[in-house]
Amino acid sequence: MSIAKSIRAQIPPIHPEGYPFIGAFAFASLILLWIWSPLGWVGVVLTVWCALFFRDPVRVTPTREGLVVAPADGRVSMITQTVPPPELGLGAAPLLRISIFMSVFNCHVNRSPVAGRIERIAYRPGKFINAELDKASEDNERNSLVIVTPAGRIGVVQIAGLVARRIVSFVREGQSLVAGERFGLIRFGSRLDVFLPEGAKALVSEGQTAIAGETVLADFRVGDGGRTFRVD
Repeated sequence: MSIAKSIRAQIPPIHPEGYPFIGAFAFASLILLWIWSPLGWVGVVLTVWCALFFRDPVRVTPTREGLVVAPADGRVSMITQTVPPPELGLGAAPLLRISIFMSVFNCHVNRSPVAGRIERIAYRPGKFINAELDKASEDNERNSLVIVTPAGRIGVVQIAGLVARRIVSFVREGQSLVAGERFGLIRFGSRLDVFLPEGAKALVSEGQTAIAGETVLADFRVGDGGRTFRVD
């Protein structure tokens, strides 16, 4: 393998949603370079950051039934028992919620935590307060999915953050997903909540770094054997 091919192999692909933004940053950088080069180089750095933000790397997903994988890259910010948003239709009893906070430096392509059928998609407009705060689950703009699985109905909530202003969904109601499949993204900085029915056991801790489609968040089985993997 040539050096050029080796370098290209190390660069993750860019999600098509990012092309307009990267192009806009690059165009602005060219103008700034022409006007005043120091400011233009700041634009170049921001263009590189924008490209990294929309990166969409290949992931290897464990696919054994009962596993729940991370839907987002980021930090596990909260693990708690709480009542899910009403639009999910998951009832008024507290459920296990695992929250992952994505900074502006994380990959923001979101992946399904489980294999199943999308029963419901519910979008709700809202505020843009810091997504790390617990009240962001109630006040912020969000897009919610309910996925039906053999272990029960699982809620996945995309929550816009302080900087984020757009939640993008790639899926529709009635669609079937496999674990680790891409279902949306959020621009720029946000949070993902996963609501799990009774019987799920969290396998991560607060402060842990999660990798979308790879990190196992929870398991509906007592044991942890017999995993297979899917490479996208």
